[in-house]
Amino acid sequence: MKTVKRILLGLLILVVLALIGAAVFLQNLKTAAIPDYNKNVELKGLSSEVTVFRDEFGVPHLYAKTEADLYYAIGFVMAQDRMWQMDLLRRVTQGRLSEILGKDQVNTDLMMRALRIQEKSEKILAKSSPEIVAALEAYAKGVNHYIENNAMPPEFKVLGYKPEPWKPVHCINLIGYMSWDLSMGWGTEYFLHQLRAEVSDEKIAELIPNMRNHKTAIYPEFGNINPDAETTLLSASQNLKDLGIEIFNGSNNWAVSGKKSKSGKPLMANDMHLGLFSPGIWYQMHQVVEGKLNVTGVVVPGQPFVIAGHNQNIGWGMTNVMVDDLDFYAEKLNEDSTKYLFDGEWKDLDIRKENIATKEGESVEKVLKFTHRGPMVNQFKNEKETPLSIRWLGNELSNEIRTVYLLNRAKNWTEFRDAVSTFISVSQNVVYADTDGNIGLQCSAGLPIREGSGIQVYPGDSSKYDWKGLVPFEELPYEFNPERGYVSSANNKTVPDDYPHYISHWFATPSRINRIREMLEEKDKLGIDDFKAMHSDFKSNTATQLTPVFITSLLNETGWSAIEKEAFEKLKAWDYRLTRESEAASIFEILYRKTMENMVKDDLSDKLFKRILGEKMLLENLMINVLEEQNSGWIDNSKTEKIETFDDIVIQSFKETVADLRTDLGDDVDQWKWENIHTFTISHPLGVVPVLNKVLKLNRGPFGMPGSYHTVCPYSYSFTNLYKANHGASHRHIFDTQNWDNSQTIIPTGTSGIPASKFYLDQTEMYINNKYHADPFSKTEVENAAAFRMSLLPD
Repeated sequence: MKTVKRILLGLLILVVLALIGAAVFLQNLKTAAIPDYNKNVELKGLSSEVTVFRDEFGVPHLYAKTEADLYYAIGFVMAQDRMWQMDLLRRVTQGRLSEILGKDQVNTDLMMRALRIQEKSEKILAKSSPEIVAALEAYAKGVNHYIENNAMPPEFKVLGYKPEPWKPVHCINLIGYMSWDLSMGWGTEYFLHQLRAEVSDEKIAELIPNMRNHKTAIYPEFGNINPDAETTLLSASQNLKDLGIEIFNGSNNWAVSGKKSKSGKPLMANDMHLGLFSPGIWYQMHQVVEGKLNVTGVVVPGQPFVIAGHNQNIGWGMTNVMVDDLDFYAEKLNEDSTKYLFDGEWKDLDIRKENIATKEGESVEKVLKFTHRGPMVNQFKNEKETPLSIRWLGNELSNEIRTVYLLNRAKNWTEFRDAVSTFISVSQNVVYADTDGNIGLQCSAGLPIREGSGIQVYPGDSSKYDWKGLVPFEELPYEFNPERGYVSSANNKTVPDDYPHYISHWFATPSRINRIREMLEEKDKLGIDDFKAMHSDFKSNTATQLTPVFITSLLNETGWSAIEKEAFEKLKAWDYRLTRESEAASIFEILYRKTMENMVKDDLSDKLFKRILGEKMLLENLMINVLEEQNSGWIDNSKTEKIETFDDIVIQSFKETVADLRTDLGDDVDQWKWENIHTFTISHPLGVVPVLNKVLKLNRGPFGMPGSYHTVCPYSYSFTNLYKANHGASHRHIFDTQNWDNSQTIIPTGTSGIPASKFYLDQTEMYINNKYHADPFSKTEVENAAAFRMSLLPD
């Protein structure tokens, strides 16, 4: 018995030691990379001290004596907080996800390689000014110092690899990825091509936005311009969404002049609507070279310049123009698919072999083929019949890195416009406000000059349909100090219909911009609190327009059940605000979706019906296009003998809405609150692995949420993942030109990308409750707000 006890005691000791060892390992895994923000660090090659103040949210404010030292320090400080995210985004642009995530990413890697992002980045770097090259080299030096001398974040250890040295070209790659992510034609235009196999051209036309029904333009007076006048200066891509590294979606921005602001000086607001994931796409940062540069705002991890923010003279922010920036071409190939027919001659395809290394240790060989326009894309679209190539704006000559470098330093409207003139591949409406009292809005975009509608699949055997260049910057729309006292944009139609150049069909519906302008007009004078209220506005102009239409249709039915009657009363009494507590919001959102779906479901195969659910914009525009006359070939159910009306569709959809809510939330209509089905979980790419999520605490949520994709404060969801918010305001900024220290900011995540850090997702609760934190700018306020101080010292 004594022997048995000794054995059991020995086993117990081993188990305890193993548990202690595991606990120590896990603790080290989680915390080893967390930096001490008060610890001074020596950096080899630094010429003089750089001071880094951090506020209570860990936001860094860097003070340097030279630009070289500043950008060296930026690279080091950013890597302290976001190294794994930086490496992940770099791998996306290089097509090297398979090396760390496995062979499931091979097609995604191949697609990204087909875009030749780094090839263009190398050309841009070769043509960049010495100042920009020096800044990128200094930044890379700082990142590499971190890599060489510090413990890596837990994601590297979990995935079993170390980051490679950072190079200046990697910074420019991130601009190329942004350009791809906001491309408008890749999904929608190919889907319309697929639709032609099942429905008529007349029905397809009703899915395409009719610009006459989009009555609100960003630049209302910029039609019929005189070009000579003087002017003042899914598929593989679905994997990127699943990883949480999809970037742009939509945005809002606006500015008011002194005549409409309580301070008498311009106020400006911006919130770019992006994928909501962790680590968030933005890194808040303040950069100072005393006497030379003072700029603050948000930076994309992996490059050093402020993308949207303000310096001591001007502020700026961005919204997506929604340019139709990609075209498909149906090519004619020879028998062995090595040549393509072009203007009567057979041209050689550029054929490249790509070897893709995988985490499993394999090397997968794939082939890419290119015409003079761009890559053949059949393997990414699973298109087996028509050889397809694309031409994409991201491969055109542009220099966005120059733009942001110069924006950080611009002093006035003229310098601002010069800076944004090279913002071509990442097409944006850039709002402007300055300390001299001026406001403006500039469309900075690459608009292809092309034949045809812009949305057709073009014949590839003729040069007739090749792009003939881009619209000159001088002919792009802008506003400067308009009499109304404000400027605004929200991804809506850019210009009136008589503007001579085609921009796009793929604009957002006017719901958000109309509501923004309603609020801008409601008061004679607006202040910071008014802008906060606008950012947190959940009243929907879509609901305001459609709810009375639905009610009129539902009045044609009298045989409602008791619960259906109660739900109908909720809808009739609604104020069109999608608050967390609203039962009517739940009823409307489901009814709106089902009405759109029930119009098209009977006419499409299961495959294309699932696809159209991912093209929500087409369904929204179908609704807009049929509303006036409520007469469309889509309305009648082709599978029944009865000829259905729009009223029939709405009644059917309402019955299905009530049935769904009863199933999900029960028979008590008072429990059908929007927050009970509309939720938000902020997720890390590795959070899909339950054990990692539990051990590293990668994800947060779910949180019950207000709003929707059609409210100014958006918590958007896809029709393929119902009511789970996955897009929204990726930041909120309010800039006060009268006193920059009054400015306010918030992001959905936090400064740190290290899950065990106290600054990982520490702003999330404030964000979802529409709160802000201070955005200090003067050195006095920065020092007063400082919770941490680090000195980076020459070695």
